[in-house]
Amino acid sequence: MTTMSATQFNRVPKVTIDFWLIKLMAVTMGETAADYLAVNLGLGLTLTSVLMAVVLVVALVLQFRQKRYVPWSYWLAVVLISIVGTLVTDNLVDNFHVPLLVTTIVFTIALAVTFALWFRSEGTLSIHSIFTNRREAYYWLAILFTFALGTAAGDLVAEQFGLGYLSTGILFGMIIASLAIGYFFLGLDAILGFWLAYIFTRPLGASFGDLLSQPLEYGGLGLGTIITSAIFLAVIAAIVAYMTITHRGEERVA
Repeated sequence: MTTMSATQFNRVPKVTIDFWLIKLMAVTMGETAADYLAVNLGLGLTLTSVLMAVVLVVALVLQFRQKRYVPWSYWLAVVLISIVGTLVTDNLVDNFHVPLLVTTIVFTIALAVTFALWFRSEGTLSIHSIFTNRREAYYWLAILFTFALGTAAGDLVAEQFGLGYLSTGILFGMIIASLAIGYFFLGLDAILGFWLAYIFTRPLGASFGDLLSQPLEYGGLGLGTIITSAIFLAVIAAIVAYMTITHRGEERVA
């Protein structure tokens, strides 16, 4: 006679206001931290990319070992994958001279293929049932492509289309607001709405980060990457501590 399996927990957090707040902080920090490491510390784009990719792999190994949502390991992985996703796009554009429009299209296709393979394998794209290694692997691959795509799309609109950081941030903020209206009032599918919002918070956060950190002559507020990164790191740490103490975001799946 077999016994029922133990209760399983989702390995990613429930989608709450805390989730979106810390996610926005993480993507903003990803933009400024990547610039700080590559430019201010003088490591260069290639070395920074290699170092951060190695650190990300270590963080993901720690995350996969948790088998449930643990705030510090999950959000550490998000911050690092935000940085690496930014660097992937920056390398393609700056080192390999791939146009921003092309990178936007390529990452859109890569994300769509990831979702197709995920759905074919698991029969769902729900973030409320990430409790196996395979599902979590698809989840993090999708997250990586959302950051790379968001970086490319944000830079395309802000720089190549000439909207500037503030206008770009407002534009993507309005898109996210329309998705929220669609979900709460017009019956937008929850999974589709979540992933679209996840993609668009990347250029929103990046535009906000650039607005704060870039010099005045480039349309920013001139706070610099160090101060901007430190501010958002402090906010992230505070929210993670709150989540850890209150167990907010934990979710059972079986």
